[in-house]
Amino acid sequence: MRTQVCIIGGGPSGLLLSQLMHRAGIDTVVLERRTRDYVLSRIRAGVLEEGSAAMLRKAGVGARMDREGFVHDGVFLSTQNRGFRIDIKGLTGKSVMVYGQTEVTADLYKARDDMGGTVIHEALDVCPHDLDTNAPFVTYRKDGAERRIDCDYVAGCDGFHGVSRTCIPNAVLKEYERVYPFGWLGILSETPPVSHELIYAGHERGFALCSMRNTNLSRYYVQAPLTDTPEAWSDERFWGELKRRIPPEAADTLVTGPSIEKSLAPLRSFVAEPMAWGRLFLVGDAAHIVPPTGAKGLNLAFSDVHYLSEALIAEYEGEKGATAGYSDKALARVWKAIRFSWWFTTTMHRFPDQTEFDQKIQNSELDYLSTSTAAQSTLAEQYVGIPY
Repeated sequence: MRTQVCIIGGGPSGLLLSQLMHRAGIDTVVLERRTRDYVLSRIRAGVLEEGSAAMLRKAGVGARMDREGFVHDGVFLSTQNRGFRIDIKGLTGKSVMVYGQTEVTADLYKARDDMGGTVIHEALDVCPHDLDTNAPFVTYRKDGAERRIDCDYVAGCDGFHGVSRTCIPNAVLKEYERVYPFGWLGILSETPPVSHELIYAGHERGFALCSMRNTNLSRYYVQAPLTDTPEAWSDERFWGELKRRIPPEAADTLVTGPSIEKSLAPLRSFVAEPMAWGRLFLVGDAAHIVPPTGAKGLNLAFSDVHYLSEALIAEYEGEKGATAGYSDKALARVWKAIRFSWWFTTTMHRFPDQTEFDQKIQNSELDYLSTSTAAQSTLAEQYVGIPY
């Protein structure tokens, strides 16, 4: 098989890149290790920056998002059960869109189907070859037979554990990592959200987040030790802990119910440099991971897609060397988001070795944020996403 761009990974970033390439007249093949049903069953974040929402519209897949998504003009923060709202629309002129990643992926799959895009599922043992030449190719196994795709470029959208990053020589690749000593225990419940906007709560017992997917599907998190397991947290224990950490006006109106999904996710910051080598380009989690505080993961993947799609289109339109600047452009934005996510995480969470002095500093930081327009503007600007 021959294509122009072989995309490894059929999650939202791989599908969005394929969709944008197709609309520009560039042929792609997407290889995905899992089944479509598995990809669509993954529960992920649902806060889209204005730039991410604009990219989905540009790709022709924004209609359902605009119809069913929730536009949020602000966000609530609290410290020690005292809450305050940050008017992100008033401070930046921009909003965020709450629309689940599962729904984004479903919309992208439908668009690829409608346009006759090639997405190969259950592609096993994917392996890129000759990436430092002008004739790269990718091999994989499907239905017991080995197959080959010749291409001009390879886009690694295959996540942190994918094969793409490992193809960059150790002498070239440099990795930066910060592992946090706690995780987020999250549940999904078929209950109305406690607030029409997100609540980020800092508390001496640990962080909590109140989020939503739709008018009757809520997503809640509490900070928990990594030694815990989801099974150790009964629904009753979870709801009780959440109520302790959020403002009383929210706790009093919280509607509880059986959880339909429960998981414990570790937190880390990770960046790989460079994000390109030869004819290979890394996109999204293949190159970087952020803590979920501030919801930058999917949004960073989409900004990578923005830079890469523009570079590839320019290259095919005759601008030789257009792809050479991809890594530097993407990384400049990545590190800004890494910094924001690190700051937001360290400000809102309780660390195991934290002293009373450290707690006082955290409380003071949030107190200042609650009264300073300048501080709120800084948070709002980063929360809605810095321009591409």
